[in-house]
Amino acid sequence: MIEANSEATDQVGRSTVTAAKIRVLIAEDHAALRHMLRSVLEQYPDIEIVGEATNGEDAVLMAEELQPAIVLMDISMPKLDGIAATRLIKANSNRIEVLGLSVYAEGDSVDAMLRAGAVAVVPKESAAEDLYDTIQRAITLVL
Repeated sequence: MIEANSEATDQVGRSTVTAAKIRVLIAEDHAALRHMLRSVLEQYPDIEIVGEATNGEDAVLMAEELQPAIVLMDISMPKLDGIAATRLIKANSNRIEVLGLSVYAEGDSVDAMLRAGAVAVVPKESAAEDLYDTIQRAITLVL
């Protein structure tokens, strides 16, 4: 979900409006990659990381609880793979967009991820460069 604009006050007590933030859940079982994704996305003031899941089951539960606008979903996850987790997330909410993360840029697993409901699949090797733009394109689908 996109958080509604919230009100704050400046130093002299005037009302100000803060910008909306794109709520993102990272679902990745490798700690180093989760850390890299968080580090990249935290550079953008309109992104808020709301949680990190280390397996597909947790990703589904956290998506339901946290209601992010975007879930970054590794295709290959323990307990429940990213394809099955995406299918469950999309069945539970049409307001959450899933972006797949894959070692491969194409192939059967990428096709399966898209059929499960992901709006795009980002190759892990180019995630640092392409992820923010892909999130921006995906977020227009939930607005």
